[in-house]
Amino acid sequence: MSGALVAALALAGLAILLSGILLLAGRFLHVEEDQRLEKLVNLLPGTNCGACGQPGCRAFAEALLKGDAAPAGCSVSSDPARQRIAIYLGVPVGEADRKVARLACAGDRNTARFLANYQGQPSCAAAAVVDDGGKACAWGCLGLGDCERSCDFDAIRMSPLGLPIVDEVACTACGDCVRACPKDLFSIVPEQQPLWVACNNPLEGNELLETCKVACTACERCVRDAPQWLRLESNLPVNVNNAPGKPPRKAIDRCPTGAIVWIENGRPEIGASARMPQALRGPRATA
Repeated sequence: MSGALVAALALAGLAILLSGILLLAGRFLHVEEDQRLEKLVNLLPGTNCGACGQPGCRAFAEALLKGDAAPAGCSVSSDPARQRIAIYLGVPVGEADRKVARLACAGDRNTARFLANYQGQPSCAAAAVVDDGGKACAWGCLGLGDCERSCDFDAIRMSPLGLPIVDEVACTACGDCVRACPKDLFSIVPEQQPLWVACNNPLEGNELLETCKVACTACERCVRDAPQWLRLESNLPVNVNNAPGKPPRKAIDRCPTGAIVWIENGRPEIGASARMPQALRGPRATA
C-alpha cells in the first residue's frame, strides 16, 4: 500500500473520529434556548444602543429571561412597550434611574478663545488632530457636531455659537455621543443629579480665564459649600455618588465663572456670583 493511500485513510479516519466527538458533544452539551427569547427581541426597539447596560437588545432580552433585568431598564422603549414586555413575562415593569448625556464644556464662540480658524474637514475627530481645531483650550468642545450626527434620537443640536445642546427629554443615554466625541466631554449620568461641572480643563488658576471665560479655576468654593456632595479631583469638582440626600443649591452660588451649574428639568442655571457684574464679584480665587 502506497504512503499516499495510507495518509489519506488516516485523515479520513481522523475526520470520522472528530465528527463523532462533535456529535456527542452537541448532544450532551446542548442547551435548550428559551422559546420566549425571539418574541422578547421583537418587543424591544432593536437599536442595540447599550443604554440598558447590555451590549445589545438580544443580550438584554436574555437578562430579562434570567431575571437579571427589569423591563424599565430599556430607556429607549416607550412606556406602553415596556408594559407589553412586563405583561408577556408576567413581571412588574420595575424602576430604573433615568440617565442622560451631559457635556463637560460651556466654552462657545462667545466665551472661549480661538487661536486660528480651522478650515479642514468639518469633523471634531479631524480637527482634534490639527492643533485642536484652533481652540485655545486643548480640552474644550470643538463644536463641529460629531455628537449631533451620531445621535439617532435627535437629542442633540448645535447652538448658533457652536456648542452641543442636549435635549434631556429626548435623550436615551445610548452613549453614541460619548463614543463620537474625541475630547471625551460627554458623560452618562443620572438625570436627577442636579450638580454638573461644565468644564473639563484639569489646570487651575485665573490665567485659564484668558482662554475661556467660563472655565473652572479650581477655586474650591463649591466643594467647601457642599463637602458631602463634591470633592476636588484633578482640579475639577466631581460628585460624590454615595452622598445622602439631595445636594444644596448653594453649591453653585459662589462659582465666579458659572462653570458649575444646577440642572433641573433639563435646564441649566448658573449661580448668583456668575450673574453678578465682574466689578462687584471681588477676587475670583478667594473663598
